[in-house]
Amino acid sequence: MPTGVAIRDPRQQLFDAAERILLRDGPGALTSRAVTAEAGCAKGVLHRHFADFDAFLAELVLARVARLDTVSAGLRAAAGTGSVTDHLTGALAEVFDAVGVAVVSLVIARDGLRARLRAAGRPPGIPLLTEAAAMLASYLAAEQALGRVAPGADPAVLAPTLLGAAHLLYADRESPAPDAAAVRAVVTTVMASALP
Repeated sequence: MPTGVAIRDPRQQLFDAAERILLRDGPGALTSRAVTAEAGCAKGVLHRHFADFDAFLAELVLARVARLDTVSAGLRAAAGTGSVTDHLTGALAEVFDAVGVAVVSLVIARDGLRARLRAAGRPPGIPLLTEAAAMLASYLAAEQALGRVAPGADPAVLAPTLLGAAHLLYADRESPAPDAAAVRAVVTTVMASALP
């Protein structure tokens, strides 16, 4: 590896490399050496920007969690328009894109990573899924306030139910992602009694 060559945005370069490894080889293949080799940089670059590898992984997960802010803003803006089922189907596809599924697998597989994320103040549960459930519950509550979700429905129960059912569709990383019709069928079934 040549030295003295400036790397543009090394943190993002390392995150992108980690995502490629997750997608190609799964969470078991994610090591500091694999990430730096994939990024085409010296191993010291990772340790210059992160305290250790678990700190790097925690930042990777937190960056993915932050991405939900954009999805959440889109859902809030959509409340009162279009189809609740369509909005939920789209949001679930965003949460469980290929990288999202791989990040959930990574968090589940690494105890040290979960401990690091909890120490950083993340809520209990599985990071990314916990925040996604809160996002869905918030959206459903907004739709309920607009009369588009039944008054007796419980967004705090519907949200994790939708998330868990959808995760089962997406969880097999070896198979193709489910199509929109399969996700819509799950959303329609879960929401059947909640949509007036």
